[in-house]
Amino acid sequence: MADPTTICLFDVDGTLTASRLVIKPEMKAFMAELRKKVKIGVVGGSDLSKIQEQMDGDVLGFYDYVFSENGLVAYKDGKHLATTNIKSFGEEKLQKFTNFCLRYMADLQLPKKRGTFIEFRSGLINVCPIGRNCTQEERMEFFEYDQTHKIRENFVAALEKEFPDFGLKYSIGGQISFDVFPVGWDKTYCLRHVLPDGFKTIHFFGDKAYPGGNDYELYEDPRTIGHKVTSPDDTRQQLTDIFFK
Repeated sequence: MADPTTICLFDVDGTLTASRLVIKPEMKAFMAELRKKVKIGVVGGSDLSKIQEQMDGDVLGFYDYVFSENGLVAYKDGKHLATTNIKSFGEEKLQKFTNFCLRYMADLQLPKKRGTFIEFRSGLINVCPIGRNCTQEERMEFFEYDQTHKIRENFVAALEKEFPDFGLKYSIGGQISFDVFPVGWDKTYCLRHVLPDGFKTIHFFGDKAYPGGNDYELYEDPRTIGHKVTSPDDTRQQLTDIFFK
């Protein structure tokens, strides 16, 4: 029987799967074994459909907790708990922000540009300079270009300068985009659904556990035990060392 006082929470991209790819069968089987020992949950920046795609099926039935969009959309035991919507931020502010982003991206010269540059999700805005409709090959090309030219980093700096009083937080995650949300709406938001259930130990595993990365706040939170990982294989190894030895 799983220890009811311990939960392991996981980022998706770079932690349980390679970025935007489907979880490997051996990793999925390993997580099933882990669930026999502790409660498990995922905390992703994407919406539920993208997380389900990457988790290869019924993520709501496979994990005890599922938090999509940084925890702003919450599920427990396969049932919907709550949704917090970015539209409550106010239409006037949202349009000013959107218009600035579109103008900024119009002036960017990149190796490729595709479609869907701004995506409104329930709890955040996802900004993608290359466009989310890019292929996997184009995604990797942009990621390598971004490593050198700091496209996303510079974009975030411009937004922080333009909107210093909007109370927004910026989080660079994955390979092609960054998330924008009100201060406090980062992955730590999921804890308001986890803490009332009486867990004594909350582990969190993420690869973007550095300042500006979308795992950083939950990794650093004093209510969690943070584990920085470098890949799904590293995640599995760290879990083996903690729970299977």
